[in-house]
Amino acid sequence: MLPSLPTLTVLVPLLSLAGLFYAAAVDETFPQGCTSTNSLCFYSLLLPITIPVYVFFHLWTWMGIKLFRHN
Repeated sequence: MLPSLPTLTVLVPLLSLAGLFYAAAVDETFPQGCTSTNSLCFYSLLLPITIPVYVFFHLWTWMGIKLFRHN
């Protein structure tokens, strides 16, 4: 069973922040090391940005379909 949306809304940013702090504490090349896809830092920065962008474009598509049907 999947966690509820409010739980995910809190859990995903907290896990990303924890991964970012871990990468900042452990990785010697922290700011430059975030560009490698093997780095935990890369995904801890990518995940919080990906979710709102996905929601925005999903709603944009839904709104386009609604406007197309009603015209």
